Amino acid sequence: MTLCRTFRIQSGLIASLIGLLGWTARASSSPGGSSRDRMVISRALPSMDGSHLKASVIEVIYGPGEFSPPHSHPCPVIGYVLEGAVRTKTAGEPEAIYKAGESFYEAPNGTQEISANASSVQRARFLAYFLCDHDTPLSVPPPKH
Repeated sequence: MTLCRTFRIQSGLIASLIGLLGWTARASSSPGGSSRDRMVISRALPSMDGSHLKASVIEVIYGPGEFSPPHSHPCPVIGYVLEGAVRTKTAGEPEAIYKAGESFYEAPNGTQEISANASSVQRARFLAYFLCDHDTPLSVPPPKH
């Protein structure tokens, strides 16, 4: 494979990942071809080993009124709402509703008490970006306290 083709493939993968995470760069109609970037979310992550990093992006779709039972994520999660609105509540945090274009963060090992579609008439769709430093299921039963 040529260096040029390898660069195009890698550039395409990077651009796809950025698009999946919801960061947008819209080309301007100005002759200079400038773009406008929007920070969607920036969050410090907990200390991680770093030798076994794995990123996973999951599309979650809730039909009207659907929800997930209480659960936990062993890894930090960043969510980006693509469509509709998602209602969430993590133990110790206030309940929140995130609409299309908004992001949220879930710390590792917290109990996700509510993860639900905020609407009873339209679907909700979001991306969940997991960054793990060890082999583990992405969702597990909530920890017993």
